Amino acid sequence: MIAAVVASVVLLFVAVVWWWAPSRYLPWDTASFPATDTASLSTEQVAVVDLLEVEHRTQRPGTFFSEGVEEEWCADFVSWIMREAGMPLSNPHSGHWRIPGVYTLQEYYEQQDRFEPVESGYRPEVGDVVLYENTAGFGQHTNIVVAVDGDEAITVGGNEFGRIRVHTLEWSDDSAVVGFGRLPK
Repeated sequence: MIAAVVASVVLLFVAVVWWWAPSRYLPWDTASFPATDTASLSTEQVAVVDLLEVEHRTQRPGTFFSEGVEEEWCADFVSWIMREAGMPLSNPHSGHWRIPGVYTLQEYYEQQDRFEPVESGYRPEVGDVVLYENTAGFGQHTNIVVAVDGDEAITVGGNEFGRIRVHTLEWSDDSAVVGFGRLPK
């Protein structure tokens, strides 16, 4: 009897999460990398998109982006992409290029005066970093924008069920979005 109740509660929880959670929290990956018109993009934006496409196709392990450290690696992935694109970040606590945590990543963008809270009405651009804080138990996360169409962005993120994945984001409707880290101009 107890086992049946526990199984029912677990099944109900999984069903609610499946129905309610944005696709970045679901374990399957059905999105392919989007075709991106790079004609109107800056050299820096093109570098970011090209790197994201290669890494999405290659699917290296998270320890590649975290210098061998076993940890949640979404912010490591963002740090690595930015460094390889010629725009290295600087950890506000160590000065190192790698920023291993989303909170510290947001702190970096705030210190650089390149953080745009979602409430500001800022419209993300290709190469911007999306910062998430989900109070429903999924925790912090970060992705990089590869395309924008109206109020929708296509993003790529690391450490999503051990993979690099592509998502569609309606930032004004996603309560987990805290804001954006802008590419330098």
